[in-house]
Amino acid sequence: MSSPEPEWKSRGKTIAGLIRELQSFEDQSLEVRISIDDGDSSYPISLVGKVDGRCLLMNSQSSPAPLHYRPKG
Repeated sequence: MSSPEPEWKSRGKTIAGLIRELQSFEDQSLEVRISIDDGDSSYPISLVGKVDGRCLLMNSQSSPAPLHYRPKG
């Protein structure tokens, strides 16, 4: 039987919390990308918007081109 996922994985972040984390990076010129597969691949963030009371990081490419970091298999 698998143990339940830690709460931090699903609670999300606030804008203020995300900004604090990003400000901790020494190199502020790093590209920011988003991954939805635990870091196996990522997409560039094209837009930041507000939808239904939530801040959304969006990729607006017509054919998104992910970067892959870990070999499949």
